[in-house]
Amino acid sequence: MENYKVADMSLAEHGQKKIDWAWQYMPSLQFCYKKYRDGQPFKGATIAACLHLEAKTANLLITLTKLGATVAACGSNPLSTQDDVCAALAQKGVHVYSHRGMSADEYFGYVRTVLGYKPNVIIDDGADLIATVHKEMPGLIPGLLGGSEETTSGVKRLRAMANDGVLKFPMIAVNDALSKYLFDNRYGTGQSVWDGFIRTTNMAVAGKTVVVVGYGWCGRGVAMRAAGLGAHVIVTEIDPHKACEALMDGFRVMSMEEAAPLGDIFLTLTGNIHVIRREHIARMKNGAVLGNAGHFDVEISKPDLMALADHTEKLRDNIDTYVMRDGRRINLLGEGRLTNLACADGHPIEIMDLSFSLQLEAALHIYQHKMDGMAPGLYPVPPETDRAVMEAKLAALGVHLDTMTDEQMEYMKSWQE
Repeated sequence: MENYKVADMSLAEHGQKKIDWAWQYMPSLQFCYKKYRDGQPFKGATIAACLHLEAKTANLLITLTKLGATVAACGSNPLSTQDDVCAALAQKGVHVYSHRGMSADEYFGYVRTVLGYKPNVIIDDGADLIATVHKEMPGLIPGLLGGSEETTSGVKRLRAMANDGVLKFPMIAVNDALSKYLFDNRYGTGQSVWDGFIRTTNMAVAGKTVVVVGYGWCGRGVAMRAAGLGAHVIVTEIDPHKACEALMDGFRVMSMEEAAPLGDIFLTLTGNIHVIRREHIARMKNGAVLGNAGHFDVEISKPDLMALADHTEKLRDNIDTYVMRDGRRINLLGEGRLTNLACADGHPIEIMDLSFSLQLEAALHIYQHKMDGMAPGLYPVPPETDRAVMEAKLAALGVHLDTMTDEQMEYMKSWQE
């Protein structure tokens, strides 16, 4: 087996500069490294990771190797892989297999190659490593202690596997930790999606009508930042509580059928399939821009776009323009893949510092505890770990918290006034 497979090793120096830039602004991950480096707690561990291979992720993978692990990694999205970063990772001893623009066959080939290292811990982003183990490589299951999952979409898949009784080892839902979804999903997605949109289109957001499809934590972040940029925001939802929350946050709420002819920009953040489809596309105005920030490229129906179009054009990188038979032009960002990663650099460094510190701590919990007594299934991040990561982040920022007095602690425990 090759130790790595990347597009161009001559790009390593440039990739290392990007990694070094990000490391300066990752105090939580630095704290983890300093805390554990002498003990080499991952000595003997083989970690398989399927993540977005860019500079912030690289610092997590390099830190794991410095703490003793053998790390094999593949990219979790064909358009989020940065070839220069992959080259730098290979130079640092990470067994990396990915290149930007890889086909679906190449992608799953790299997934299988990484699993060929026979990991005892998995760090996943979208649950493709986990699904592949269960469907194609069950012989690895006895050697797997467990793993962690980063994303909403991945946790949804794992929860479905657990409910069906087919998940064969313990998994920690990093996505569900407070230190993750309150920050990564909301502030990370909120900023990075608009970064990708603005870089790619060079268009103004102010004065546009933005349709945010789904008002989970990611949708909240995107809507909040759209309003801050001067957009008129419409939210579409299936959940009445989230819809009411969007209303009370000051946004218009309506069905996609109603929103379709009004929107200038449509952003999907549901984790579901075909939330924008034929009947919606047929009602959209000329020049509408469609982008997705859900994990998989299924939220905007590309088959329906193609079926309705006379032909396609490509006037700018990362934009496919579908020219409808009636002359309307509908623009799709990043092939319908993650706009913030396909069209930009993903979440801000300081946000991913939190998420990757959680991933490291979750992997360490799995490896050190060997998941003793834990049946196969989906588990939360231990509360003390979640809190410790946030406390380390605040300490690095010079933020001090109050503590309760003994009297206050006693009062909070008591039912009497």
